[in-house]
Amino acid sequence: MATITLAVPDELKHRMVSFPEINWSEVARQSFMQKIEDLEFLRKFKSKSTLTEEEALKLGDDLSKKLAGRYVSDEK
Repeated sequence: MATITLAVPDELKHRMVSFPEINWSEVARQSFMQKIEDLEFLRKFKSKSTLTEEEALKLGDDLSKKLAGRYVSDEK
């Protein structure tokens, strides 16, 4: 297994230390793996997509607006 070193802000380190029962290396490994899986999915999706960048941005904007509207109406 390879070893890497991460730099975190002092405040984050202080908060992490307050949970000594947590294996922070495992948390980081899981987070890295999830991010890689997400990026691989997006790469695969992008390679099969026929949308232009402009169409994709509009679709994302429309989706964001619809989701925001749904959550705002749920809070009422």
